[in-house]
Amino acid sequence: MGGEPVTIPENGLHIYDTTLRDGVQQRGVSLSVADKLAVAGHLDALGVGFIEGGWPGAVPRDTEFFRRARHDLRLRHAQLAVFGSTRRPGVRADRDQQVRALLDAETPVVTLVAKAHDRHVERALRTTPTENLAMIRDTVRVLVAQGRRVFVDAEHFFDGYLSDARYALAVVRTAAEAGAEVVVLCDTNGGMLPRQLGEIVASTASTGLRIGIHCHDDTGCAVANSLVAVDAGATHVQGTANGYGERSGNANLFTLVADLVLKGGRPAVPASQLPELTRISRAIADVVQVPVDPRQPYVGSSAFAHKAGLHASAIKVDPALYQHVEPERLGNRMHLVVSDLAGRASVQLKAAELGYDLAGEPETAARVIKRVKELEARGYSFESAEASFELLLREELAGEESWGAGGSFQVESWRVITFQRGGREPVCEATVTMLAYDERIISTAEGAGPAEALDQAVRSGLERFFPELTSAFVTRYGVRVLPSGEDGRAVTQVLLEAGSGESSWGTVGVHSNPVVASWEAVYQSIAYALLRRRPTEQRTTAAR
Repeated sequence: MGGEPVTIPENGLHIYDTTLRDGVQQRGVSLSVADKLAVAGHLDALGVGFIEGGWPGAVPRDTEFFRRARHDLRLRHAQLAVFGSTRRPGVRADRDQQVRALLDAETPVVTLVAKAHDRHVERALRTTPTENLAMIRDTVRVLVAQGRRVFVDAEHFFDGYLSDARYALAVVRTAAEAGAEVVVLCDTNGGMLPRQLGEIVASTASTGLRIGIHCHDDTGCAVANSLVAVDAGATHVQGTANGYGERSGNANLFTLVADLVLKGGRPAVPASQLPELTRISRAIADVVQVPVDPRQPYVGSSAFAHKAGLHASAIKVDPALYQHVEPERLGNRMHLVVSDLAGRASVQLKAAELGYDLAGEPETAARVIKRVKELEARGYSFESAEASFELLLREELAGEESWGAGGSFQVESWRVITFQRGGREPVCEATVTMLAYDERIISTAEGAGPAEALDQAVRSGLERFFPELTSAFVTRYGVRVLPSGEDGRAVTQVLLEAGSGESSWGTVGVHSNPVVASWEAVYQSIAYALLRRRPTEQRTTAAR
């Protein structure tokens, strides 16, 4: 479970992940033992040096995690660390049950949390500053004597330094002299700003001891503070995947790794693993069930998205004009967003991204731009509805609405009724009449709302002709009521997201009648699902 030396040299930069301990303190996050093993595997694939698995003895699930990790976790890059506290006041370290639980985890690394703030010692631990130093010294010595590598997290270090710098530094010195390999300075409350934090780290590092940094994001500076700390002498950096953590979260480990490697030239992870960053970020998000923020640096879906026409025009000449790094280096990709801000370059680049060559079609590009602007003025939004944009593009290229299953699928009529049985929840029933390969189909289905009922009715009627629809399903349904139009009636915008396997697509419908808007989004979603089955070369044909 990670007993071999870490890939990064011992005197180099430590990348220490605490997702499985500090990250799971985020509101709404709860990981099973199997989840934690899966996340650890993803982190190891990235190439971090250390993975903190949890607090055995204090958390039963973590005790089970370490038991299973001995047999189920095969780490290639990382060493597994166990987390816990120093001995209790007045108890011998070799007889303290909590210390024994740390040894029983059988990890090569033990991380101890120790109070570095005089007021916390007196009010939270309810002991004396002298006894707190003895607790640190005794516990570190016992663990080192058992062959463990010991890291000490100096909790509330920066607040403690500002309160009593002499005592905070005594905590660091005591831990190091007892045999701790690294003493980690923790901005536990997340209240520090970069300039002051950097000065304190530099002053502490001048003692010659090995210093680490652990930052929370309560001022929005966790990553910046961590980078400043490294510049000031810290050689051990802690963070969490996607910035998970209590309150505002911890320093985002993925942003830190990318910054350190690409901007700082520091070997935070093996260079060969950096293109895995985006995939691993999203894989962990799937396990944790907290989506990656689209605007998250480097790995977010919008991290390299461009919307303004001016930007797209420049990117067409040279992507580096509006991108600070190539997205492919992180496993991400550039993304063109089509909206009413789009110019010809935006449309041409977006079309190329979808597989259509408009370089020699300036008139078509102009028509597409005009339609996009007109539709967005009426309430459409193509930013999250790229499937609708592609269908619009094909209409302009082919000169007709020819994308519905290659002309073999047409809708004659549809209707939706809402009814209630007794005291149960109201139900929508949709009936759709269609033609597929010259056969007339009447399909009826129920759903919680009009979109679900219509989607079920269309798919169930077409599945025997198009089996691929069995794996296409709606994943999100959003409704917005937009300001009234010229006729004074409110307009409803429906955004639909659907998926099939690992891919997903979005469509949009707009109408004063919300059921009609739902139908438009559903119809386009089904049509796009059928379009996706076509070979790429048929897209090129449609563009001629």
